Amino acid sequence: MASERIIAIIPARMESTRLPRKVLLSQTGKPLVQHVVEAARRAACLAGGDVVVAADDERIAEALEPLGTKVILTSVDHPNGTSRVAEAARLLGLPGDAIVVNVQGDEPEVEPAAIDAAVGALRSSDGAIGTVGSPFEAGDDPSNPNVVKVVRRIDGTAMYFSRSPIPFDRDRAGGEDAAPLRHVGLYAYRAWFLEQYVKLPSTALERAESLEQLRALQHGYTIAVAVCRAGYQGIDTQEQYEAFVKRNTARLART
Repeated sequence: MASERIIAIIPARMESTRLPRKVLLSQTGKPLVQHVVEAARRAACLAGGDVVVAADDERIAEALEPLGTKVILTSVDHPNGTSRVAEAARLLGLPGDAIVVNVQGDEPEVEPAAIDAAVGALRSSDGAIGTVGSPFEAGDDPSNPNVVKVVRRIDGTAMYFSRSPIPFDRDRAGGEDAAPLRHVGLYAYRAWFLEQYVKLPSTALERAESLEQLRALQHGYTIAVAVCRAGYQGIDTQEQYEAFVKRNTARLART
């Protein structure tokens, strides 16, 4: 629908656990989170525009102001990114049918096609959430607990997410339909759902797996999962950031 608003909200927390203040690392000449902003703007569904950073610290706003990036300050007391995005959506006064894309603030190489896929999954379903599963590449390790896996139902909605290797193809009888999918931590929601999510009690599975999407799934909400190849990763360590800086420098040299 032409009047449907789509907005990307990027949660940015200053004191991240493994690499504090990573969203403001600036060896490339601009803060890490600004790279996320610019990548999100390239998504076709956002038409180059509606991207907001939901920050928990004035220093993030100060760093992004010269770049013309819109920042909305949120509470420091949020248990996860969805909760922070929900506050930002409320402060922005978004209508209930607006589509809100949660783009992680530490993924500077997020692929615009993945954003479009998550929004497409939401639009094509009756659910409240759309997300993305990516086929594993050769050499990837599905048993790595830091890599979240998703299993889909026949209709393309999520059956379960886990840090364990799922599905377990015991006799190698499942074929391509049982090939594991890496969950890409990118979500599109209807704004009305965000208000519901923050009111839902935490669940045992959410706590056991440390996966916030399981709260919605265990409470009976449907999550539509698009299959889209997405090779990018988030930045959790200084080494990963240094590798990103090298890739960014190489890209600039080619242009």
